[in-house]
Amino acid sequence: MDSELLNFRNYLKNEKGMSVHTVRNYLSDLSQFDRFLKSRKITAIKNGEVNPKTIRGYLTLLHSQHLKKSSMARKLAAIRTFFLFLQKEGILQINPAKMVATPKQEKVLPKVLSVEEVAYLVQAPDQKTVLNLRDKAILETIYSTGIRVEELVRLNVDDFHPKDRLVKIRGKGNKERIVPIGTPAILAIEQYSSRFNLEKKYGDFPLFLNRFGGRLTTRSVGRIVEKYSSQMGKMMKISPHGLRHSFATHLLNNGADLRSIQELLGHSSLSTTQRYTHLSMDHLIKVYDEAHPRSRKKKNESEKE
Repeated sequence: MDSELLNFRNYLKNEKGMSVHTVRNYLSDLSQFDRFLKSRKITAIKNGEVNPKTIRGYLTLLHSQHLKKSSMARKLAAIRTFFLFLQKEGILQINPAKMVATPKQEKVLPKVLSVEEVAYLVQAPDQKTVLNLRDKAILETIYSTGIRVEELVRLNVDDFHPKDRLVKIRGKGNKERIVPIGTPAILAIEQYSSRFNLEKKYGDFPLFLNRFGGRLTTRSVGRIVEKYSSQMGKMMKISPHGLRHSFATHLLNNGADLRSIQELLGHSSLSTTQRYTHLSMDHLIKVYDEAHPRSRKKKNESEKE
């Protein structure tokens, strides 16, 4: 199904406007599925050749390899999207993946750092080298804007507007949004930029560079965040997504409304924002005690009177 995958790649890139990172993930998952089909002597995608039973067999294999249910669900989603594309192209009459249930996932909340832990994290780079200055700028930017890691590596120097305290972000589906950025992040970026001579750059020149002067990869940013967070202890190791989640949670804890957080995160659906944000139990209890007329705190106060 090499020709179908090539057409699908062009569809994702040109018509759906997906990022290189997202397209690469889709093709990686589908290439793995293609290898499975070939092991079953299925070499062509035709009506009836791949059916729901075939796909369930693939999921069973993944399960036997102890793959996480979230990863299995992602791979199934890629297969569904691919077969939907083939259906639209008239290659398939039905989408067999549509009749396969998504593996139920355990609801595990992402790790969230406290405000104090974030303050420690962003100060972790010693700033003795240019790369450490860059690392600090990256940590400050993720926490200050809630930017996705794939959006961060796509930032160009012209997307950074320090005088206006704004950053232009190209999100999923190539949708643009403009978000505020805090003073500590601005100062960190400016300090890093001056050492990298980025003031002389313009246009689509990358904002965050690797040691060779090229654009950073998402994997590199992941390693940077994990490197400094692990210095706080093995249990505190966090990903860029966890830092983004901390951004949203701290906003919510301090009174920001979900609609505003949705805009800042670049979510198309409010339900996605609700899934990404959660309050600590201590904060929930505090809000309840302060707001509910018959909370335990209010009851104790009335008894004293």
